[in-house]
Amino acid sequence: MDPRDTAPDSWEQEEDAKARAAAGLQSALAALNVNAKPFVPNVDAVVFVPTFLQSSPTEIPNSDGHDAEPVASMEVLETVAPVEPVENGGGTEADMAVEVETWEQKEETGEGEPGGGGALGGEGGSSEKAQGKEEEEMMEEEEEEELPVLKVIPLPPDAPKKEHVNVVFIGHVDAGKSTIGGQIMYLTGMVEKRTLEKYEREAKEKNRETWYLSWALDTNQEERDKGKTVEVGRAYFETEKKHFTILDAPGHKSFVPNMIGGASQADLAVLVISARKGEFETGFEKGGQTREHAMLAKTAGVKHLIVLVNKMDDPTVNWSLERYEECKEKLVPFLKKVGFNPKKDIYFMPCSGLTGANLKDPIEECTWYIGLPFIPHLDSLPSFNRITDGPVRLPIVDKYKDMGTVILGKLESGSIAKAQQLVMMPNRHTVEVLSLLSDEVETDEAVPGENLKLRLKGIEEEEILPGFILCNAENLCHSGRTFDAQIVIIEHKSIICPGYNAVLHIHTCIEEVQITALICLVDKKTGEKSKTRPRFVKQDQVCIARLRCAGTICLETFKDFPQMGRFTLRDEGKTIAIGKVLKLVPEKD
Repeated sequence: MDPRDTAPDSWEQEEDAKARAAAGLQSALAALNVNAKPFVPNVDAVVFVPTFLQSSPTEIPNSDGHDAEPVASMEVLETVAPVEPVENGGGTEADMAVEVETWEQKEETGEGEPGGGGALGGEGGSSEKAQGKEEEEMMEEEEEEELPVLKVIPLPPDAPKKEHVNVVFIGHVDAGKSTIGGQIMYLTGMVEKRTLEKYEREAKEKNRETWYLSWALDTNQEERDKGKTVEVGRAYFETEKKHFTILDAPGHKSFVPNMIGGASQADLAVLVISARKGEFETGFEKGGQTREHAMLAKTAGVKHLIVLVNKMDDPTVNWSLERYEECKEKLVPFLKKVGFNPKKDIYFMPCSGLTGANLKDPIEECTWYIGLPFIPHLDSLPSFNRITDGPVRLPIVDKYKDMGTVILGKLESGSIAKAQQLVMMPNRHTVEVLSLLSDEVETDEAVPGENLKLRLKGIEEEEILPGFILCNAENLCHSGRTFDAQIVIIEHKSIICPGYNAVLHIHTCIEEVQITALICLVDKKTGEKSKTRPRFVKQDQVCIARLRCAGTICLETFKDFPQMGRFTLRDEGKTIAIGKVLKLVPEKD
């Protein structure tokens, strides 16, 4: 017992002998001894106690025998920690458990937290040198402080290994897109319960308590006040096999251009429709966004569509199969017309975004739905085939200044590595990649389908516009102002003649365009081209026309590179036509 008592003293002050001689200390020791007397046999017992040693005979030689209990409880974990109880003289079992948790979390979160790294380093040092009790306690306190921070950082180091899939949520305004996105993030553990409770309180203060889930994605004040998404919200979540990026597109018709930008990055679209009486009808009628969004998603190159029939828990619906089938019957013919194959490309499922029903786990109320819930269904989808060995093509979605020029975009083909030399088209600036972030995680290399943030050297932020494209120098993308395209007129009241102006949306680029000539009409059923030049085209007709942009844009023919050969034409806030680029016309000098 004596050596055990003196250890902390010798740590604090080196003149142990003098200190012990002091009368004050003697009286304190006497007082201590009175308390300690019942413990004297206990100390001996701990030294030789066999019951704990039997559970882990291998670990014991390290310890002095004082603290065999924590050793036994810790030997399960393959972390550095098992050595630690040795020095931790007075550490209780509970303390140790806290410590174990934090180390485990540190290993999982990898390089997520600089603080975590420091603590790990400290742990390594403490296991090398047997140090005193106080330092150990200080470290414990540090770890306990860090605990809440660590839970927030969901960055497993193996993130890049999973397949990246971009999911865009589309549909009419107020169908519940942001709410479903927020609910999915909560169910997959990307948003803490505490954060959501805070949102719920704030939303209640504004009499908007049903909006709190959408606040996880609608981050700026304007979006929260009005309850309308404006920018395309971004979030990440993971399942067992895949890493998903949620692109939460705005439903309001004023912000359709933003929605097109979001859809152009997506691999699959989730069309959210509201089953509530009256809401589905307004979304689906002529002016509603359900039709327009489905069409734009198809044009943006989304092959697979999941239709979520939301608000099934509403009193007017109450998980009714009749209402679900009614929505389905109205939608299928339209989606078929847009170009989705009902048997292969479309999947319907009922859900409730507010309660989270049928998003992660199946529910009892809905006995008639036998398929997988939403998240497991996403996980079970087949992989997308990506062109890894093709030329580098990265359409730029956004750019900003942050210790250099930073650009955002989705890599469509090819692969990008750190320090690689690339060319920014159409300006032909040579740039170097300084750093690469894939969904906020820094990586050295990126493959197609990933959402990237690149820090570039050799170009100013002012020289970049959304719609520019990063290419490799050996294989530049085509750029020009004039091209021939096949166009389907979807909705236009009057006729369209040469000289008609509209806004062209192609990949992430938005440019003013003029139809300079109509070349021929194409028969929808047979695909035959008319012999004579048409003088005009009207709604529901297909034609081949020559278009000329106001400025130079990057584009490819649909045959060579589908993602950069599809476009939409919009005018007066409506989508007029969709089309594909057939031929690039060289400029006449």
